[in-house]
Amino acid sequence: MARADPQPPPAAQPQLILASTSSARRALLDALGLPYRAEAPDYAEHHAPELSPSELVRTLALGKARAVAALHPEAVVVGADQVVAVAGQVWSKPAGEAEARGQLRTLAGRSHELVTGVAVLGPGWERVEHEVAHLTMYPLEEAELEGYLATGEWQGCAGSYRVEGRGLALFSEIRGDQTNIRGLPMTRLVRMLREAGVRFF
Repeated sequence: MARADPQPPPAAQPQLILASTSSARRALLDALGLPYRAEAPDYAEHHAPELSPSELVRTLALGKARAVAALHPEAVVVGADQVVAVAGQVWSKPAGEAEARGQLRTLAGRSHELVTGVAVLGPGWERVEHEVAHLTMYPLEEAELEGYLATGEWQGCAGSYRVEGRGLALFSEIRGDQTNIRGLPMTRLVRMLREAGVRFF
């Protein structure tokens, strides 16, 4: 009986690094069950006013990923960034409670876009894409606005709200990928990781 030729061993799984220490992004990546580590990128963000929201998040996501990839050239690195776009303005994370209050007052009773850029880099391989969600916030009475600020959820969040927490109650309508709204568009990211050679099972 002829013996079957031995199958070549599978290629080694590349090291996966998330160029972010965001708890929301880590929770989303945790759900995939992949081994990875999170590393804060040494990258100075610059919000160039001439860039559109999508161009800006793609530029920032790529910059963060490249900063970490330069230290780990054999790894697959994921970078991401998110901004709010409303009435011609582009916002990132508020610097403090006063700025968060102003952002929420502006968003109250209006619709806006939440734009997330995601970049995946591997040896000789680079992709960057973005995803857009559309959200409409209820009009907020002052006591409601101050009550939400008191939760502290606004900290570290573009637009000064956290949809995966109590901030969900601020919105009358949400259209788009829920994982994108939380900071990492997972369906898009999974496709990009597969293209980069990451195996899931």
